[in-house]
Amino acid sequence: MPSFAKVTIHSSQLPDAVRRGLLESLRTRRINHKFHYDSAKQTTKWIALHQAFAPSRNDDDCARIYDAAFIAAAERIDAGAVHLVGLGCGGGRKDTRLLSLLKEKGKRVAYTPSDVSTAMVLVASETARGMVLEDDCHPLVCDLEMAEDLPEVLGNWIEADEARVVTFFGMIPNFEPGMILPRLASLLRREDWLLFSANLAPGANYEDGIRRVLPQYDNELTRDWLMTFLLDMGVERADGELRFVIEPDPAGSALKRIAAYFRFERARRVRVDGVEFEFRVGEAVRMFFSYRYTPGLVRELLGGQGIGVVEQWVTKSGEEGVFLCRRG
Repeated sequence: MPSFAKVTIHSSQLPDAVRRGLLESLRTRRINHKFHYDSAKQTTKWIALHQAFAPSRNDDDCARIYDAAFIAAAERIDAGAVHLVGLGCGGGRKDTRLLSLLKEKGKRVAYTPSDVSTAMVLVASETARGMVLEDDCHPLVCDLEMAEDLPEVLGNWIEADEARVVTFFGMIPNFEPGMILPRLASLLRREDWLLFSANLAPGANYEDGIRRVLPQYDNELTRDWLMTFLLDMGVERADGELRFVIEPDPAGSALKRIAAYFRFERARRVRVDGVEFEFRVGEAVRMFFSYRYTPGLVRELLGGQGIGVVEQWVTKSGEEGVFLCRRG
């Protein structure tokens, strides 16, 4: 075991950039989701929430669709060398499963685990250690939303003869489609692959399906997790109320999302890193949102970016889907 690890920190996650992002979140009353995972306390609460409500933890069919997707991807990729880019890699377990299957097919593999959390990219790197040589693993800490030069950054590591596979598991619901879909497209060269999962609205009626899954968000565990951010900023629970709503995509797409807003019922001033913020009675802070997709909407929105869905797998519950896509 080496006594040190080499990690690349993108400028989007350097301290000054993180500070600016935090202050911008408070100024605009739109909290960047990454600030809900900053502390060990927040992470612990999120893990409890995830274990209680995430389909991947509570629906055995989730394992089936991921395994099917990984097998299909490994069979379809015909290049002799493959570079897997894991965006929002988390602990890297899903990425490592795919790397293992690619190696079984005789591929030479490389891996770039990427996340806003340094701890997570280190965990993912360690998880994949048996699949990837140390020199072929490039841990990258970055904020995907802010890293506009990510294609150039990845180009420093990905060889011309390597097929590129981008994985994006459990992340797409928490990004504005108008930002994240072009960003994903920019990372894919012609014939590259994208493998991602999306939370779906189950059933034939889109909005009814979203209402069915609303209790997975509107519950005490989620409230406790989201409120931790405000409480750590100096807001008190009695200052207002956290409410969950179903709302249309502000950009005008056919998508809808579940969003959480904290509405102030009494005024509050807080000081963060030397900057004072005043929240007036009736003001609302958007704490969180999660888009719900359908397979048809996935195909439509990706098609607008020149990305085609090659295969898809949906759980029997209809609440989660995995999509294997390719740049045309």
